[in-house]
Amino acid sequence: MIKRILIGIVGLIVILVAVSQLLPSDVHVERRITINAPPQAVFPMVNSPKNTEKWSPWLERDPKAELKYDGPPAGVGAKLTWRSDVPEVGAGTSTITESKPDSLVRVALAFEGHGDATAYYQLSPAGNGTDIVWGFDVELSRNPIERYFGLMFDSMIGADYERGLENLKKLVESGG
Repeated sequence: MIKRILIGIVGLIVILVAVSQLLPSDVHVERRITINAPPQAVFPMVNSPKNTEKWSPWLERDPKAELKYDGPPAGVGAKLTWRSDVPEVGAGTSTITESKPDSLVRVALAFEGHGDATAYYQLSPAGNGTDIVWGFDVELSRNPIERYFGLMFDSMIGADYERGLENLKKLVESGG
């Protein structure tokens, strides 16, 4: 009886590992919003780590997070290092790697203990406003647990991205 149970458990583990290798090896999360202001008003809020502090959904969770800024105040090379005891905030760095005025900001993310990812803000004119897309991309390893975890990324950070974009919209539209 115990032998059959052990064989069943090992078989289940083998199946779960095999299935995990068929799961996507990359994760893409994207949210968008229209802000009633021109790209020139929105761009500075995403092109500066200091300005993202004003609308970050994660800093709402831990306003006491330790923040350190390095490099230029905005644009390529601008860097934020953060540390928080709140698990959802964690610790890591965010460095702007590409900056195209009023249209695109690309950011390299390094999460302490959780690997690297890329985020971006893509802005485009929309009448008198700006459509902004906030995206996140990460490559997953072959680790089965990481592959299954990847299936949950959208639901895990999507709400934070939506909250952040709402905060950004309110900030920019109020002239902040």
